[in-house]
Amino acid sequence: MDRSFAIGDIHGCNKTFQKLLLDKLRIKKSDNIYCLGDYIDRGNDSKGVIDFILDLREQGYQIHTIRGNHEQMMLDSTIDDKNLYLWMVNGGGTTLQSFGITSFNEMPLVYRNFFISTEYYIRTDNYILVHAGLNLNLKDPFDDKYSMLWYRILSVDEHKLGDHILLHGHNPLSLYYILKQQNTKVINIDGGCVFKPYEQYGYLVAYDMNRKDFIYLENIDIL
Repeated sequence: MDRSFAIGDIHGCNKTFQKLLLDKLRIKKSDNIYCLGDYIDRGNDSKGVIDFILDLREQGYQIHTIRGNHEQMMLDSTIDDKNLYLWMVNGGGTTLQSFGITSFNEMPLVYRNFFISTEYYIRTDNYILVHAGLNLNLKDPFDDKYSMLWYRILSVDEHKLGDHILLHGHNPLSLYYILKQQNTKVINIDGGCVFKPYEQYGYLVAYDMNRKDFIYLENIDIL
């Protein structure tokens, strides 16, 4: 059976990302890898994360990329000074430094196209994958792009998900609480990877969508 993995918020932690995929998961070209957004900002190698994804795709790996709120802030940073400031106070400066540029408009086209082409959500037979969450109070929650990028899930009427499991990130959880989500209908896999490991934060978390199990790696970018 082909394997499928969802990967939580990476935030520029490229060494940890590579080690998780190559050493822990030992990914194959037949696998489906779903990245749930927030590839950039705060960590020191945002460019390396994107280069790694692009290189895997070039080799024939199936890497599916969902947009996070940090990618959206970057895309919006060219609109006006207010949006640029919002991105800067949320770690955008580390991304610009990683790319050796001073604004998103200076980014080479291959990277700009990567970010623009990210998806707001992906739906499979058994899962809905999104960065932040869904506004299930709407008749069609997929109309609400803001919630998919920014929503912080507090409670969900699980009946509205039908037969699907909702996989998301965005809101950092300790490893203890992530692992407690076994066999639930809403699963958050943001282990706060970019934070210096403390009190069970600082983990990059993957979710095996076939075996319904968690695989995780402590941040090795921050020593």
